[in-house]
Amino acid sequence: MNILEILLIAVGLAMDAFAVSIAAGTSGKLSGKRATFRLSFHFGLFQAMMPVLGWSAGRYIANLIAAFDHWVAFGLLLFVGIRMIMSSFQTDTEAFAKDPSKGVSLVILSVATSIDALAVGLSLAMIRVNIWYPCLIIGMVTALLSVIGIRAGKFFGKKLGPSMEFAGGVILILIGLKILLTDLIA
Repeated sequence: MNILEILLIAVGLAMDAFAVSIAAGTSGKLSGKRATFRLSFHFGLFQAMMPVLGWSAGRYIANLIAAFDHWVAFGLLLFVGIRMIMSSFQTDTEAFAKDPSKGVSLVILSVATSIDALAVGLSLAMIRVNIWYPCLIIGMVTALLSVIGIRAGKFFGKKLGPSMEFAGGVILILIGLKILLTDLIA
């Protein structure tokens, strides 16, 4: 897997965190650089660690499904991508009641925005990718896009988040399709 593919996966996965960061930025509940750091750091950390969990599980079952692992990887990325696209059409009218960069809210948001990365980690195990470099990239891209999302939320409002989540879903589906076609053609 080359750096461009890893970056595209990272950007695709980061779109949930980016969308939530935009919402957090528009909420007016984040105050100061510390809140921005807490939210972006935790989003990046969780996004980097979830693929490790999925990859660890996938390593144990990869040999059992080696004959059709490209279909599994495609199916998982397709599922995650479609879910992200569908989520981009839902309207979330409930604003943050308090600072989302603290306490239980922070943990819940970090898990919720990174759960898709678990499936991607499983997919990476199926195609026998070493997980550490992609996880580092995924975490850094997510943290960076979270900071950008918070700042963009303060300027652009709530319109930007859903379109970014939609784009992330499309990116993941296209990468899954590439994995499938590469294996079928080879």
